[in-house]
Amino acid sequence: MIRWVMSALFVGQMYLMMAIMGIVFFPAALVSPKGARLACKTYCAWVRWTARWMVGLRTEVRGTPPTGEVLIAAKHQSFLDIILIFHAVPAGKFIMKRELMWAPVIGQYGLRIGCVPVNRGKRGEAIKKMVRDVEKGAAQPGQLIIYSQGTRIAPGVKAPYKVGTAVLYEQTGQPCVPVATNVGVFWPKRGIYRKPGLAVVEFLDTIPAGLDKDTFLARLETVVETRSNALMREAGFHVED
Repeated sequence: MIRWVMSALFVGQMYLMMAIMGIVFFPAALVSPKGARLACKTYCAWVRWTARWMVGLRTEVRGTPPTGEVLIAAKHQSFLDIILIFHAVPAGKFIMKRELMWAPVIGQYGLRIGCVPVNRGKRGEAIKKMVRDVEKGAAQPGQLIIYSQGTRIAPGVKAPYKVGTAVLYEQTGQPCVPVATNVGVFWPKRGIYRKPGLAVVEFLDTIPAGLDKDTFLARLETVVETRSNALMREAGFHVED
């Protein structure tokens, strides 16, 4: 019962602080995208710190976060992997659902730091537009983060890797850094309960540019799923081979 109460308090203060920081940093965010990025990183640090002492959820980033112009293709299990990945890289920007544009704070700050809203029903068209924006210099430089399965996937659930990541990889000509995680074991896709333990995101070896789309996507899925399964087993979650 105590863990349920602390989880509810943690979730409540997390969203309250999002609103407070959104207001406090608003002038800086208007002046420069750097101000918006500072706000987001401060919020990420706050969530990681409060998760540790309120619900016993420690967080760890493994591997080497990229600092240059790369594509980051990550496993997505909950809001926590967004926080950990963004906090770890210097200038992250996400491919995000278009609906999030209208979400308070998240939408406004997301657009300010260079996130690219995608219409799920017209994803191919949206990706082409994004690639055109990058080529024209309209998009802000940084690490472009995409969730290759398109949505949050609960631990143990299998879902295909979508071709959009391969299209971005091929058309941008950038190397890709895969990211594995086990955060869903502790922070579920839905619900308020947070389990204590060690939540990890791990930056894996870079996949060089230049592979064909099918080879790239197969390699990406293999390395991310294999390592994510290992991390989930490390966290005590049973994963079937």
